[in-house]
Amino acid sequence: MSDIDAHLLIVDDDERIRTLLQKFLVRHGFLVTAARDAAHARRILAGLEFDMIVLDVMMPGEDGLALTAALRETLQTPILLLTAKGETGNRIEGLEAGADDYLAKPFEPKELLLRINAILRRMPDTSVQDSAPKVLSLGPIRYDLERGEMWQGEELVRLTATEIQLMKIFSARPGEALTRSKLVEELGRDRGQAQERAVDVQITRLRRKIEHNPKQPRYLQTVRGAGYMLAPD
Repeated sequence: MSDIDAHLLIVDDDERIRTLLQKFLVRHGFLVTAARDAAHARRILAGLEFDMIVLDVMMPGEDGLALTAALRETLQTPILLLTAKGETGNRIEGLEAGADDYLAKPFEPKELLLRINAILRRMPDTSVQDSAPKVLSLGPIRYDLERGEMWQGEELVRLTATEIQLMKIFSARPGEALTRSKLVEELGRDRGQAQERAVDVQITRLRRKIEHNPKQPRYLQTVRGAGYMLAPD
């Protein structure tokens, strides 16, 4: 996907911020639609598809975390959360709800632009298909390396953009343990304990989609002192 032709949905109850973000992102080549709250966003999403959702956490009524969790039941669309809460716990809560990344307010618009472009680059290019795709077997789960898709039988397993990127990283090196700091680097994140903790959250979420018993993982293993390892059949 080209970042320039991406269609973004901005959801923020603050009209001033909503307008500023929309103008800024349009100037940088994006197609942008704005929603004033969760209910408005739901109505828009019922009729349109987006490449990414930029979502404020603190909104009246249904907040951003609740909306993220609800959208993740049916949507694979990447979600970036904007939050005034800078504590690590609040950020982790957002990742656990299914967000791909978060950005604490106040922020520089250029940083938002960098985050958006980084997330969009993680999404697989599904325009190119291989007649004989490479597939990893993880018990009843099949992972298509070419398309970045995970299947259980005939059912597509929905992955977030970050989960897709993690699978891409692991599947490129099956049987090799990767440290949390290495995963942070591969994901293009800033170094630090907060980001390493965020990786732990993403691994936990990914295991729920892969493992029969996520508490005793067979395929996405923890290697003591070395990190995480994908062990396909």
